[in-house]
Amino acid sequence: MAKLYFSYAAMNAGKSTILLQASHNYRERGMHTLLFTSALYADDPAGAISSRLGVASDAALFEESDDLLASISASHAANRVHAVFVDEAQFLSPDQVWQLARVADRLNIPVLCYGLRTDFRGDLFPGSATLLAIADNIREVRTICHCGAKATMVLRRDEHGAAALSGDQISIEKSIYVSLCRRHWEEEAGRWPA
Repeated sequence: MAKLYFSYAAMNAGKSTILLQASHNYRERGMHTLLFTSALYADDPAGAISSRLGVASDAALFEESDDLLASISASHAANRVHAVFVDEAQFLSPDQVWQLARVADRLNIPVLCYGLRTDFRGDLFPGSATLLAIADNIREVRTICHCGAKATMVLRRDEHGAAALSGDQISIEKSIYVSLCRRHWEEEAGRWPA
């Protein structure tokens, strides 16, 4: 029986690199994979997943209104799909997470999702919350804070370099984010009581 997987981490933990390596392993054995990534981060309309190490692969773009079950079903009918990979899974809608669960349950295709767990405010993304609730396997991909402790939080900086404490949950400007351990996130975000 296929499963729905969720691998989460703070930014710059290597989630996209792991995804691309796993897809390569399938393809190297002659198996067909489908790759999806959020249209929010798309640099070009064709869609691609790339890692900071310079590895990249074409990917279909998803938007919140897309029916991923229908898209994957159509692809599977035309050419058997052996695995589905989703990058930036935090941007999936809760309905799309359930669609991916149905891909695993009804089409018997493993679905491997990679994304952030929380936003810069420490709140769960809706897609991540649903994945944490219903995924068959959940795995943390670790990265480190500047102090050497495990980084679990993401801090957004404003135009002056200070911690942003409010704003839209989603900002596509990646350079304004830094991964921190909970202690340093709380201190920088001003959440530690004086």
